[in-house]
Order: sequence, then structure tokens, then C-alpha cells
Amino acid sequence: MGSAGEGVDARVRMWAPACQAVALLLGPYAEVVLHDPDTDRILAIWNSMSSRGPGDPSLLGELDTLDPSARDVFGPYEKLLADGRRLSSVSAVLRDEAGKASAVLCVNLDRTPLEQAAAVLSAFGAPTVPRPEPLFEQDWSERVQHIVGAYVRECGRPVERLTRQDRLAVLADLDEAKVFAVRRATPVVAGALRVSRSTLYGLLAELRAANAKDQTS
Repeated sequence: MGSAGEGVDARVRMWAPACQAVALLLGPYAEVVLHDPDTDRILAIWNSMSSRGPGDPSLLGELDTLDPSARDVFGPYEKLLADGRRLSSVSAVLRDEAGKASAVLCVNLDRTPLEQAAAVLSAFGAPTVPRPEPLFEQDWSERVQHIVGAYVRECGRPVERLTRQDRLAVLADLDEAKVFAVRRATPVVAGALRVSRSTLYGLLAELRAANAKDQTS
């Protein structure tokens, strides 16, 4: 909620709904402050992250020294609280009909939840140790997924966009891994490559014809 001074100053009455809307959307992680550039005092504050309140010094500095190319909106820039929390802040100069700076709106977003979420995601994405191969030696279906997935990651294209040459290269890897020595491997490989069984049989015939030609040449 806003300060007790709401409804007294015309600027607070004008901008309070917008300030409160931002505070409600981003709260409790965002502090919204409306400043008076003439007196350099806080007009109103929502979700205060410190002991500041209406009437306290704003310490804004001189508006005339700001970069004119920013078109009255500045940031996001970084700020620090005394407890070590980092904030991403945006400031906007609000002007009256004559173009005079009437108020300055500042939104300070606490980055702590974002940093915590990033740390969790980073931990999940941490490098893994090599898998214990003896556990997977007999799991031929796992071998199919691993070989196809490794090729997809290396070439940077999804399975559906693999070219004919790509599929032949994958089949060569699968053949070398003796996947096709398993009777039920063909439908599993076809499913992994997202092709029909007839297409897979045609690719296998092409691969083996090329291999036979290489052996006889």
C-alpha cells in the first residue's frame, strides 16, 4: 500500500494508481518510490525496502545533468541495500503539460529471488560424471537413445530436420554398436529417428550397399 500522505498532493493522487499497480504486480520484491524533484523529498512509497518514508530526502541529484538521449527513462541500473541485496532499478521523469519535471518515479526490484533461481538452475545444469557403462552394456534401447541424442546435440539440428546423410551417419554409428544384431531394434531405431520402418529399411540397404562397395574396392 502507499503512504499515509496519499490523496494530499495532486501528483500522488495522479500517479498512485500506476505506482500501486507496479507494486502489486512485482511485490513484495519491488519498491516503488515517487519523488518530488523540486524539494528533493519522497512524496510516497510502496513496499518500502528500508526505513525511508514520505518527506525523507530523495537525494536525486540534478535532473539537468541526466543524459537527454534517455528520453526521461533511465536504467535498469544496479543498486545495493545495506544488507547486501542487489537491486535492479529504473527511474522515470514524469512531466506536466508544460514539460516541466513534476515527479520522478523509481522502481527498485530485489534481484535475490532471481539470483536464487539462477543458482538452482545452474546446479541442475552442472557437468555430470561419466555414466557407468557396465550398467548399460545390455540395454540396447538405451544405446539407441544415447547414439541418436549425441548426434543431434553435435549437429545442432532436431531429429525431424536430419538430412538423409545425417541419418545414414547415425545408422552407421548404430550398426557399429551392433544395435541391429538385436531382433527388435528396427522399430525402436525408426521411432528414435522419427521415420517409418520402410524408410529405415531403405536407409539400411543404402548403408550396407555402400559398405559392401567399399570392401570390394
